Amino acid sequence: MTDDIASLSFEDALEQLEAIVRTLESGEAKLDDAIGAYERGIVLKTHCEKKLGEAKARIEKIAFEGSEPAGLEPADLG
Repeated sequence: MTDDIASLSFEDALEQLEAIVRTLESGEAKLDDAIGAYERGIVLKTHCEKKLGEAKARIEKIAFEGSEPAGLEPADLG
């Protein structure tokens, strides 16, 4: 079950998670189906959190590198 989730983009995983939430909130799923959906939802949630963490780290790295350009030295304008 988790192998297919690992290859999902954040957006695709979130879409699936939202569909699971709608299904569970409707109360129409059979108990075993609801439990399976809930288990998949937990894995999807974890995957989304991981993707968000990776995105945050990338943004922080870009912001840090943007404040101090690597490999550049001040120009001698004098």
